[in-house]
Amino acid sequence: MNENQIADIWLLFKEYLDKKTLETVADRYVELMADYGVTDKALASATGTDETLDKAIEYYLDETSEDEEYEEEIDTDFED
Repeated sequence: MNENQIADIWLLFKEYLDKKTLETVADRYVELMADYGVTDKALASATGTDETLDKAIEYYLDETSEDEEYEEEIDTDFED
């Protein structure tokens, strides 16, 4: 799935969602895309279409990079 498809699907369904749940649904949508193999690069490229989706993608990418840093620290500790 490419960045245009990610944004198009989000925009298609966004108009039918309750405004109170947009952020939660956007977060879950991004997680679902990642679970189905969409790369971090494709997610990052999908930004710029919708502010709510952008925030969810940025949050996901920040969390992913923190997890990777933590895993690298653990690997380094075991090598010593």
